Amino acid sequence: MRHTIFLLLCCVLLCTGCKDDSEHPDNIFVGGQINNPETDYVILSKENQTIDTLFLDKNNQFGKDYKNLESGIYTFKHPPENQIMYMEPGDSIVIWLNTMSFDESLNFSGEGAEKSNFLLDMFLKNRENNDLILTYYKIKPEKFAEITDSIKEQRLQTLQDLEQKNKFSEEFLNIANASINYEYYDLRERYQFLIEKYYKDVSKEIPEDFDDYRKEIDFNDERLQDYYVYTNLIDDYLRSKSIEFCQSQDNPTRNCYNLNSFTNIERRILLIDSLTEIKPLKNEFIDRLAAQSITMAENESRIDSILSLLERIEYSNMEEAENLAKIHEAYFVGNSLKNVQAENTKGEIVNYGDFIKRPTITYAWSIYAPAHHRWQHQIIKKLKQKYPELDFLGVNIDLSEREEWLRTLETFGYDKENEYQIAKRVASKETYKKYLNKVLFLDSNAIIVRGDIQFGSPDFEEEILEFLNK
Repeated sequence: MRHTIFLLLCCVLLCTGCKDDSEHPDNIFVGGQINNPETDYVILSKENQTIDTLFLDKNNQFGKDYKNLESGIYTFKHPPENQIMYMEPGDSIVIWLNTMSFDESLNFSGEGAEKSNFLLDMFLKNRENNDLILTYYKIKPEKFAEITDSIKEQRLQTLQDLEQKNKFSEEFLNIANASINYEYYDLRERYQFLIEKYYKDVSKEIPEDFDDYRKEIDFNDERLQDYYVYTNLIDDYLRSKSIEFCQSQDNPTRNCYNLNSFTNIERRILLIDSLTEIKPLKNEFIDRLAAQSITMAENESRIDSILSLLERIEYSNMEEAENLAKIHEAYFVGNSLKNVQAENTKGEIVNYGDFIKRPTITYAWSIYAPAHHRWQHQIIKKLKQKYPELDFLGVNIDLSEREEWLRTLETFGYDKENEYQIAKRVASKETYKKYLNKVLFLDSNAIIVRGDIQFGSPDFEEEILEFLNK
């Protein structure tokens, strides 16, 4: 039934979308329908630049014909979700999705849609590999190599079969092949990281040529700067190289796997600054790493170090970093949150000191990051059962959106007893989003004991146990 409706939608949109291939063979048509829309619009962008905002009509449909759009990877956004697509002149792409299951329901149809469907299929399979890697890394290097070689061959065969049916352009084939290679590289990069961190004995069996693929990484491929496979690989590469650098410094007491340490983040920032000339890509990484370093800082010395580093590399968003640093001063170790205000689910404004009476772990979340808050609450649910002597406090950052917050709590069945919403904001919402991966360990007096912990990190539970045993 859904596919019948989808086919009818394609016909309607393609017939009414002002698309006439005979008159405008180089135009690109984009249209579609959103079921259960979160907002009344969709956004089309490329290389972090918005191309257009399309508003939904009364039937939740949209569509427009575009002139002079170049071939390449585009981002289709229906906030808070997004996905990539590939378009080139002459394409007529019709999109159908249900926000209740954004990626899984997403369909592309019309002329040229096979390219976007291939990349979507790659995304879904790559996500499966993200879960499987936790099993893969426990096997020997030789077996892991066989598995990743097999995955790569399957991807290449699928692409070859599709190409024979659709006669893809050379440009798309280059991007598709690159996506397969980078997925393959990233699996190996992550495997090596996990083996060397958790299985030192097995790591000795990794052959010397295991990471020869690193020689093939192009850090200046502008075509792929919006592509998650490419950016994920670069992210994991920077992590591995920063650890290798740390281990080469002959300091046996240093924990080189502390990814929130200043020395680790400093190394990654310097690396990406030197490796790529693509400014949007470089800024994307430095923005995130700078924010991570600042929000994980436990004292003024750490703040001074990161700001000094950013000045040294002539960071373009220096004012934003300085503002974040100023705000973060309230979250240094030893500071009290006793008088910080929040709103409970009853609509009452209360101080942290009113409800924090025993060791507590706080975490921030947003209704506009649905996959993230579901992941957070799944972890918290398990931790509550394992550590009943601790309180886990969820703090929603979406000020002035009380009804949406309460509806989200109901929809996902979150425990309202330990859920609060910020009562006032001293910075922008974008600033508060930088705290979505940070947790605070508070004592029974609401004083910060630890502030450099990342939510859901591999060592998260170890840090909790250390906190309990102090």
